[in-house]
Amino acid sequence: MCSRYLIAEEHLRAILVRLGVPLPSAFPRTRYNVPPGRPIPAVRATPARADGLAGPVLTSLHWGLVPSWARTDESPIFNARAESLAEKPSFRDALRRRRCLIPASGFYEWKAIGPARQPWLFRRPAGEPFALAGLWDTWTAPDGSRRESCTVITTAPNALMAPIHHRMPVMLGEDHWEAWLDPARTEPAQLAALLEPWPAEGLRATAVTRRVNKVDFDEPACLEPDTSAEAPRAEDQLGLGF
Repeated sequence: MCSRYLIAEEHLRAILVRLGVPLPSAFPRTRYNVPPGRPIPAVRATPARADGLAGPVLTSLHWGLVPSWARTDESPIFNARAESLAEKPSFRDALRRRRCLIPASGFYEWKAIGPARQPWLFRRPAGEPFALAGLWDTWTAPDGSRRESCTVITTAPNALMAPIHHRMPVMLGEDHWEAWLDPARTEPAQLAALLEPWPAEGLRATAVTRRVNKVDFDEPACLEPDTSAEAPRAEDQLGLGF
């Protein structure tokens, strides 16, 4: 699963420039510990931008997808399994028509150590930005107000993640951003190759301070290594499904 991530301002800016997305006048600040249930920056395709040109745009989506057909917004969906997107009513239409990129600098996952939970930060080796693969939808409340929300797609863990958790978010590098947003790609078979686990050699894991466990703690100190934590071992994996 994916329940927290971080996005540095300079990485968000670099992704927008790479995609040719107009930069907002009020630029989002660096966020070190982004939890579900909050508005997050995302990039999605649009048929016409304000300047009259087609192309991706930056928007704010509520992390926790509420399908358009849902009666209430009481059960938001934070993660979606890549393996069943094409069959699930909550995701199958969004997979074809409403995909988004969630810019990221890293993401957190937790390893249970008895009653405690040790957070681990996963980043690319040189700290390069990437995007989490997402889906979005628009839900209309009984009072007529609209909520645009999203979910993060997850897949099987790679060898680095497996000792810590049985799922990991789908990470997309810069060579796959345009393909994921391409509105001409509507068949699940065309998108399946983009939903594979990120190679283990392309990630590094760092045990970080347990202050990350607090959803409201959003400070640079989130990145502080926890030198007392032991490196996870492959034999520690529980082999759970989700």
